Amino acid sequence: GIAYLDHAGSALFPESLLKAFTDDLRDNVYGNPHSQNISSRLTHDTVEHVRYRILQHFHTSAEDYTVIFTSGCTAALKLVAEAFPWIPEGTKQPSSRFCYLTDSHTSVVGMRGITASMNVLSVPVKPKEMLLSAKNTLPPEEQNCTTPHLFSYPAQSNFSGTKYPLSWIHDIKSGKLCPTEIPGKWFVLLDAASYVSTSPLDLGVHQADFIPISFYKIFGFPTGLGALLVSNRIAPFLRKSYFGGGTAAAYLAGEDFYFPQKSIAERFEDGTVSFLDIIALKHGFDVLERLTGGMENIKQHTFALAHYTYTVLSTLKHANGAPVVRIYSDTDFSSPDVQGPIINFNILDENGEVIGFSQVDKMASLYNIHLRTGCFCNTGACQMHLGISNEDIRRNLQAGHICGDDVDVIDGRPTGSVRISFGNMSTFEDAQSFLKFIIATRFSKSDTTVPFQSSVTKLTTESVKPPVRDDYSSCNNANKLAPRMHVLDRDLWDNSPATVKTVKWQPQGTETESIRAAVSETAVPTCRRGGKPITVTNIYLYPIKSCSAFEVAEWPVGNQGLLYDRNWMVVNQNGVCITQKQEPRLCLINPSIDLKQNIMIVQAEGMDPISMSLEENPGKEAVICENKVCSHRVKTYDCGERIAGWLSTFLGRSCRLIRQSSDIKNNKHQKNAKGLAPATSISLSLVNEAQYLLINVASISHLKDHISARLEEPLEIQELIPRFRANLVISAPESFEEEEWAEISVGSLRFQVVGPCSRCQIICIDQQSGERNKEFLQSLSAARGRKTNFGIYLMNQPLCSSSLDILSVGSEVLPVLKENPEIQPPPSSEEKCSG
Repeated sequence: GIAYLDHAGSALFPESLLKAFTDDLRDNVYGNPHSQNISSRLTHDTVEHVRYRILQHFHTSAEDYTVIFTSGCTAALKLVAEAFPWIPEGTKQPSSRFCYLTDSHTSVVGMRGITASMNVLSVPVKPKEMLLSAKNTLPPEEQNCTTPHLFSYPAQSNFSGTKYPLSWIHDIKSGKLCPTEIPGKWFVLLDAASYVSTSPLDLGVHQADFIPISFYKIFGFPTGLGALLVSNRIAPFLRKSYFGGGTAAAYLAGEDFYFPQKSIAERFEDGTVSFLDIIALKHGFDVLERLTGGMENIKQHTFALAHYTYTVLSTLKHANGAPVVRIYSDTDFSSPDVQGPIINFNILDENGEVIGFSQVDKMASLYNIHLRTGCFCNTGACQMHLGISNEDIRRNLQAGHICGDDVDVIDGRPTGSVRISFGNMSTFEDAQSFLKFIIATRFSKSDTTVPFQSSVTKLTTESVKPPVRDDYSSCNNANKLAPRMHVLDRDLWDNSPATVKTVKWQPQGTETESIRAAVSETAVPTCRRGGKPITVTNIYLYPIKSCSAFEVAEWPVGNQGLLYDRNWMVVNQNGVCITQKQEPRLCLINPSIDLKQNIMIVQAEGMDPISMSLEENPGKEAVICENKVCSHRVKTYDCGERIAGWLSTFLGRSCRLIRQSSDIKNNKHQKNAKGLAPATSISLSLVNEAQYLLINVASISHLKDHISARLEEPLEIQELIPRFRANLVISAPESFEEEEWAEISVGSLRFQVVGPCSRCQIICIDQQSGERNKEFLQSLSAARGRKTNFGIYLMNQPLCSSSLDILSVGSEVLPVLKENPEIQPPPSSEEKCSG
C-alpha cells in the first residue's frame, strides 16, 4: 500500500465525503446565488449556513468575525496586503510598517511586493528577535499614535512544525510585544493554514485580526477554496479599488460613481463565489466530526505518530555510531502545544555527509512512500535551519538552482531537506513503513560491502513498538482513502518474455548526405587517444513511449532522432501521458516498424496484432491538441477508436494512443542544445530530455556486479540492458568513461553530449515481465556514490539534406573528451528517465 506522509501539503479526503457531496448535488438544484429564483435562494442560504459553520468550527460567531471566501490562503493574504489601511512614507503622519516572521510561507513574504508599491516599508523579524521584542516598549507620548501596522506570523511553521505562541496575538496588540520600535497601533495576521489542519483554533480566546486558511489542508477536498476570517473591528477600515460582480450596491457605467455592498463579505467577494465547493465544506465538517470526534482528537492522534517517529528516527545510528539523520526542529517533540505533526530532516551517511533530498525522494517512491522535499516555500526557515546565507542563495541561483528543482547539494552543502507530515488519515502503519524504509535503504557510501542485515536494522526493529492507543483511535479507522491508487506488482501477471525483432533498413538511394552546423567555437576539446576501438553493439527505438523496445541492426536518422522513435504515446482519459511508473504493463506491449510496408505493428500476449499506417493522416475531423511531456509542450493528434480499444482492453483501463504532429512550425517540443550553433533549436519527439540516450556495456557490467551481490543471485548483462531503455549501446573499454565525453562521432553523424541521465524507478521494472524490484535503483545509487546517473544524453544537429543518414550496429564511435571532466551540467528539475 501507499504511505502518504505529505499531509502538510494536502490532506486526504475520505470516500464518505465525496458520497455525501454527490448525493447532495443529485438531490438538490443549486443555482447562481446572485439570482433570485428558488434554486438560487437555496444556494445563497446554504452558503450562509456554511459561513456560520466555519465560524463555529473556530469557536467564534458572526458578531466578531466575517468569512470572506477566496481561492485559497494565498489569495486571502494578497487581499489583506491590498486592502489594509496603510499609511505610506512621505506623509505628515508616521508611516505604516509590515512586519513578518522570517519563518513564513512565500505567500506571506510576497505581501511585501504589494506594500512596496504602496511606499510602505517591510521589516523581517527572526523568531529569536521576537523573544527580545518585549524590550521594545515605546515612551508614553508615542503610545497614543494610531498609525496602523501589521505583523504576520504562522501559528505553525510549515517547515518544522514549530507552533509559535498564540499569546503573541494579545501581547502585540496590547503593546507588550513590539516587533519594531515605531509608534502606532498593531494588528495581527495569523497564518493558520498549516496549524488548523491538525489543531483546534479558538478565536474567542486568540483574537487575531486576519486569519487566512485553505480548506484542502483540512479536508483534502475541495481544492481551490480558502477563506479570510476578518475581525469585524478592522473590517470597516479595509480599502478596495476594484469592484466585481455582486460587490456593488449601486454604480454608474458612464460616471465615476460606485457604492459598495454593506456586507463585508459581499464587498470583497468579486464575482460569483465557488458555491458548489463551498457547499462541499458542509459535508467536510460533518464527516470530520463523525470520523474523528473533532480537532482535539486529531491533534493528539497526529502528534502521537510524530512523537513516535521522531523518537525512533533520532536514535538511529550507523555501524560506526554516527547518526542516520539530522532533524531540523526547535522542540524536542515533548508536547503537541508547541510542536505539530511535522518532521523535517536530512539523511546522513556514515561520514556525516548529507544525502541529497532528491536521492531520498527517488528511493522513497520505490517503497510507495509519498513525502516532500526541498524548502517547502519557506526560504526563511530553510536558511535558518540549514545555515544557508543570503549570499549562498544568490550563488546557488547563479549555479542553476531554483526553487522546486532537484539540485539538492552544491559544494557539499544541502540546498533543502526532507519533510514528512501526519494528518487525520495517518496510521501507525504509515510511521512504521517510513522507518522501515530508512532502515532498509541504509544510505551509506559503503553500502555495497555491507550485508543486507545490519546492526542498524536489528536496533530499530527491536525498538519499533506501537504508541499507546488513546481514546482518539477513531482517527485510525477513518474511511478508505479515495481515490485508491493501485500499484501493479510481480504477482499480478505472468507473461513469457517478448521476442525482439532485428531488422535492417535498406536506403532508397546510394548516396547519403551529412551536412552539420559547426559546434561551438568557444571550446577546443581533446580527442580520446589510444585504447581499444569503441563500437555500437545495439540500437533500439521505442515507437510508443514507455512501451517495449524495437531492436534493429541499422536505422535511419531523422530530424528528431531515430526515425519514428517515440512518435506515439499512450494517454489516460484526461489526455495525460501514461508511463511505466503508473502502468508497468506498458512494457509488455511490443510495437515494431515495417518500413517496406510503411506500417507499425503492435502486439501483446493474448491480443491479436494490430497495425497502423506510418503515414501521418489525422483526417479532417481529427483535432490537433497540445499535450505535455515533462516540461515540454507538444502538438499531437488522436489515432482513433480501433487502437484505443485495443490498448484499453489489454491494460484494463480507459486510454488512447496519440501521435506527435509533424508540423514542426507549430511544435513547441524543442530544446536549445548547449554547444551547438547559437541559433539552433533542436526538435524533439515525445522523449523527456534529448534525442538519444547512450549507455556503455562496461558500465552495465560494473553495475551488474553490485546488483548480483545484493540480490545474491547471478545476473546477465543482457537482462540489465533493457531496463535502461537506451537508443545506443556501445562497447567502451572503461566503465563510465562516457561521462567524460563532450561529443562523439558515429560514421558521418556527430552528436553533442548534453548531460548525464538521472535515473528513476523505471529501471526497477523488468522489461520482459513487468515485475518490479526496487533493489536495482538502490544498487545503482550505492554503486554511484548515492547518485543515480547512468548513461548520457545526445543531441544531433538537424539534417540539411533530403536524404537520411543511417546508424548501424558495428559502427565505430569516436569520442571527444571534455575540457574539464569534473564539470557536470546541473541536472534538470525533471526526472530524466527514458520513457
